[in-house]
Amino acid sequence: MKIIGSPPLLLHGLQIPISENEVSPIIWKSIQAGEYEAKEAHSVIRILRAGDRIVELGSGLGVITSIMARTPNVSIWSFDANPDLISLARRVADANDITNATFEHRLLSSGPSSEHVFFIRKDFWMSSLLENQGPYEHKITIKSSNLDKFIEKNHINVIVMDIEGAERDLLSLACLKGIDRVFLELHDHLYGLSGVRCIFASMDRLGFSYDPRGSVGPCVLFTRDDGEPRFYEN
Repeated sequence: MKIIGSPPLLLHGLQIPISENEVSPIIWKSIQAGEYEAKEAHSVIRILRAGDRIVELGSGLGVITSIMARTPNVSIWSFDANPDLISLARRVADANDITNATFEHRLLSSGPSSEHVFFIRKDFWMSSLLENQGPYEHKITIKSSNLDKFIEKNHINVIVMDIEGAERDLLSLACLKGIDRVFLELHDHLYGLSGVRCIFASMDRLGFSYDPRGSVGPCVLFTRDDGEPRFYEN
């Protein structure tokens, strides 16, 4: 979908057919400045391999999805608990001729399916399961699906997530069988350094190691550790 009368908006090499009135002023400014998802965009392309099967938790505007989809022969299932974002993410993918990614309004979590309250905020990147994160515009109830069952059914081997603090609880209960890489954004402002420690402990329990080669600040890559030395990268 093209915005009539507006020149194409480019971000990280992608066309972004979104108008100013469809996002908050803060997010619009971030897009125009080229800062939206900049750290993630730089890092995520380095962690993927041809043929990966990826589940993305937190579609956002579909920018990271579309970047990942350019890796040869990957398949992507992208989910967001915010229903307002799914059509925007699909629009971005369509504008960039992405055909190997699907988008769905859905919440994947650990454990049995249950109902959750999701708080939608003006700056959508702050929408979350946390009421005390700040003022919200409205809230919805959404029923979760089990992440591990989805991984098994679809032979997923990579998880990419940006889910505003929910990563701590999700990883504490997940099994992640068949997963060899997990790329996520930490949110220490929501759960403190003790929450970061919990995440690292959960990943250690599951056999993952912090991978400095795919990590930049709060954007962290965890990789299954086979104990083998790796070639030095400058």
